[in-house]
Amino acid sequence: MRYCTRCVIPETRPHITFDHEGVCNACRSHEMKKNIDWISRKEAFKDVVHTAQRHSTGYDCVIPVSGGKDSTWQVVTCLEHGLNPLAVTWKTPVRTPIGQRNLDNLVRLGVDHIDYQVNPRVEKKFLRIAFERFGTPALPMHMALFSIPLRIAVRFRIPLVVWGENSAFEYGGTDEERTGFKLDGAWLKKYGVTHGTTASDWISDELTERELTPYFIPTAEELEASGVLAVFLGYYFRWDPDASLRVAQAHGFEVRTEGPKTGYYDYADIDDEFIISIHHWLKWYKFGFTRLYDNLSLEIRNNRMSRHKAIDIIKQRGDETPHEDIEKFCAFTGMTVQRFFETAERFRNRNIWSRENGCWKIKNFLISDWKWS
Repeated sequence: MRYCTRCVIPETRPHITFDHEGVCNACRSHEMKKNIDWISRKEAFKDVVHTAQRHSTGYDCVIPVSGGKDSTWQVVTCLEHGLNPLAVTWKTPVRTPIGQRNLDNLVRLGVDHIDYQVNPRVEKKFLRIAFERFGTPALPMHMALFSIPLRIAVRFRIPLVVWGENSAFEYGGTDEERTGFKLDGAWLKKYGVTHGTTASDWISDELTERELTPYFIPTAEELEASGVLAVFLGYYFRWDPDASLRVAQAHGFEVRTEGPKTGYYDYADIDDEFIISIHHWLKWYKFGFTRLYDNLSLEIRNNRMSRHKAIDIIKQRGDETPHEDIEKFCAFTGMTVQRFFETAERFRNRNIWSRENGCWKIKNFLISDWKWS
């Protein structure tokens, strides 16, 4: 295992590369931000707004929202620019009470809202099948998050879809992908966390095409014909989780009082009971890191934390297995806990994991005296 010499991300993270100095492309992307003319970018967003308003017949844009701090920031920003948005949510089947309160607060900011719930029987099957096939229960969630807002925009000819951050820019991608502002089919295939699959790839005896209707993403031809442009707000405004949190809290957003649900932040990934926490924990088996490493690396890049401090936090946190969330997932899908761990074991990356004295370990791990269990 090799780790970025500047942050704590390992080489195993998808789309991560290291340069000759051992610095990852995500850190290099962040360096680029200081050279960006953000004033010009803000002016460019005004052009996007004016274009959408000229082509609008009612709603100017769709904003995909969860109720989280980023989607609250998106709504505030769009309202401040005079847009008439339709907020659209894929409703997790296991929404938390704080997630519901934050979503209700977001709607009260002054937007129409669609809370789109997929048939829970279909979701139960899809979650289980995706976990068994690719080792991620979040694949149906990511597919729905992207497909539902785009389908609604196409169906009602809403000219603009406004996403938040561009994960390719923030977490690593090629130069062209990092600097792009538009979400299209190529971006979705590579960064949509669907293992390059589309809804049609999941049609089977267990999941029919009709059942998978919400997961079908409009084609590039459909998007072009309907005049829908999907952009990342993070292209036009410098995205920083701390900055977007301050905006969200100023407009009524709540953070968890119990501490982080997963990772480092007490305000992130808090609207869902178990899907996203298990998704991030499974990175441990696949890549040898967790959500915590991503969050801490953002703090390092934003000069709010040293790499040494980040490593100390990882060491103090220790084992992050979300046992309670795993039990909830198993109860929801009808899977036994034993079956869950047997399935997870199939996705353990043997290129980095080896078994020593009955214990799985990662060779050349970031922390030399890590307590393996």
